Amino acid sequence: MHPPLTLHKHPMCAEIIEEFQKCHVEHPISKFFGECTDLKIKLDRCFRAEKAVKRKANFEKSKELKEQLRVIRKENAASNSP
Repeated sequence: MHPPLTLHKHPMCAEIIEEFQKCHVEHPISKFFGECTDLKIKLDRCFRAEKAVKRKANFEKSKELKEQLRVIRKENAASNSP
């Protein structure tokens, strides 16, 4: 099962999403017998890659925020010392 196929939520996979949706429209019956399976596999791989990119970006942002918090705590500790 794939996530909802909205282009604005998956810009990296937009081209494959369009191809997949076109395949479903052009092959309303044979889509049930594997006509669009290759595109489905490509789409799943794209979603996985997109998720990995987002995960890495979130990790980097988290590292930045932790560093900023560490600096703020260090400044507060220094200013509260007598």
